[in-house]
Amino acid sequence: MSKSNILFIINPISGGKDKLKIPALIDANIDRSKFNPNFSFTEYIGHASEIAEEAANKNFDVIVAVGGDGTINEVAAKVMQYDKILGIIPFGSGNGLARFLKIPIKTAEAIKVINKFDVKVIDTATFNEKRFFNMAGMGFDAYISAVFAGNKSRGLAGYLKLGMKEVLSYRSQDYDLIIDGKEYTRNAFVISIANSSQYGNNAHIAPAASITDGLLDVCIIKKFPMYKLPVLAYQMLNATTDQSDLVEIIKGSSIKIVRSQNDAIHIDGEPFFMGKEIDIAILPLSLNIITP
Repeated sequence: MSKSNILFIINPISGGKDKLKIPALIDANIDRSKFNPNFSFTEYIGHASEIAEEAANKNFDVIVAVGGDGTINEVAAKVMQYDKILGIIPFGSGNGLARFLKIPIKTAEAIKVINKFDVKVIDTATFNEKRFFNMAGMGFDAYISAVFAGNKSRGLAGYLKLGMKEVLSYRSQDYDLIIDGKEYTRNAFVISIANSSQYGNNAHIAPAASITDGLLDVCIIKKFPMYKLPVLAYQMLNATTDQSDLVEIIKGSSIKIVRSQNDAIHIDGEPFFMGKEIDIAILPLSLNIITP
């Protein structure tokens, strides 16, 4: 059996963790009877996408994202485009998609998953033509993503500290939604479009989400009094938001959202700025990915 050329694209700053020793750790654990490993470090936002495209054109069969959901997003978009295979070694702040797929957080264990080379095909989605793989949305979490992008304190602790600072002053907004042809008007604190069940760190917003059902979960966190914030957090950590009076979940494959103004959004945790109208669509069974 011929070996597969495999490239590990390493984001050195994701999750605020040092990754200079990652190549040596991969070398020590990769199955060289199956793979010819190569390594590349990103140097700026968008670089992972450029490296992945170059690798796909150089006949790399497997491209592995070593980082968080943002790094995975950049790499996976090119893996899809060139019909390659995605691997993940989670190294972000939340690791939402990796946790959902049950890819181990420990690097050596994640490499063992790659060695087993069990490839599945999962759904992906688009958000005004931008691809996403785990979660996208608008409202408070998008606002925090935009503010956090300029924060030097990376990692979960920095994110939570910033969130607690900003949550008291943020105001919910009105949204008009069309989900598979049915119209809804909602005042929401957050609207999350979930392919997997969780944001990351095992905080589940859509406990019943599936990445192979051809549907997205539109998760509407309603306006709520701040004293109920611990209740919402408890429900997320216990994967019971589908039973919550604070969250409404509507499944659909074709989604349009209209808001009152241009504003922040996030795609797999990375902030962007988009207009009033957002069109979202599912791409069923469109990404080849190595999972446990």
